[in-house]
Amino acid sequence: MNNIHLIPYRVEAVTEEIVRIPEGVKMIQAPEAWDEADMGAGNVIAILDTGCQRDHPDLADRIIGGRNFTADFDEDETNFEDNNGHGTHVAGTAAASYLESGIAGVAPRASLLIVKVLNGEGSGDYAGIIGGIHYAIDWEGPNGEKTSVISMSLGGPEDVPELYAAVKRAVDAGIPVVCAAGNEGDASPATDEFAYPGAYNEVIQVGAVDYKRSIAEFSNTNDAIDLVAPGVKIYSTYPGSQYASLSGTSMATPHISGALALIKNIAEYEFGRQLSEDELYAQLVRRTVPLGYPKSAEGNGLLALDILRKFEQLFKLFNSSFGPDTERAGR
Repeated sequence: MNNIHLIPYRVEAVTEEIVRIPEGVKMIQAPEAWDEADMGAGNVIAILDTGCQRDHPDLADRIIGGRNFTADFDEDETNFEDNNGHGTHVAGTAAASYLESGIAGVAPRASLLIVKVLNGEGSGDYAGIIGGIHYAIDWEGPNGEKTSVISMSLGGPEDVPELYAAVKRAVDAGIPVVCAAGNEGDASPATDEFAYPGAYNEVIQVGAVDYKRSIAEFSNTNDAIDLVAPGVKIYSTYPGSQYASLSGTSMATPHISGALALIKNIAEYEFGRQLSEDELYAQLVRRTVPLGYPKSAEGNGLLALDILRKFEQLFKLFNSSFGPDTERAGR
């Protein structure tokens, strides 16, 4: 059986320069949703990746727990440090703290559960990935916290029944599973490009766009793409207490994972109850803007967290009102 690997990505630049609110965070309109969503507070985003720099100044106070499922660090389960770089970058996009001197992730008050399922070379076996998903589902924090979202910027070529069962268990438990679409889009543009678990219908599969809202040349196309997010030259946290700009659908994925923490707070306050995964998915899709590409490239379109409020303001100008909030989005 083949291993699962990081979705390939490019390191564009490494720097110590601080950009308070990264362009990708702005592009999906996260700051406009922060007040209403309490910046994602109360949610836990499980990052299944290469680990995370635990003492990075923009992440240390966001990390609530974690575990190592690889052979790295002499198989020490308690050591989930990042010896690659990818996981630290993904974690920062989802939930960097936005401290007085630091940068902002999409959901700066959400917590991070770091699940190291990939080694320093960016590779992991299926058993570790599957174990990591079950760990995230079953994990409970010191104050009863539970995982709200699972984020995976990884993929493999094989449809393994145990992997599908783990993903299905998460979704059935009300936990959205967000996966990168993959970066083989420029290799075979005439055919569908699939990576698992991203290809499963139950997951939220994310493609990448650049800052001009053009589909990234590397972003996979297939009929399971749900939506797109910024994935080109994405600035975020990086090991060594540094920052870096990386490109890939790996970088688009945590924009959606962080956004779900915001959406969960907004929608569950409006409904006055906990929402199912299907309902959270519907709320996510309602906050997308079509870009004019085929569905196989953009799915429902680009995430725009503030779009409903803007529409509501327009409707009020014309003395109109929204339809039912419970409309179910097709998958």
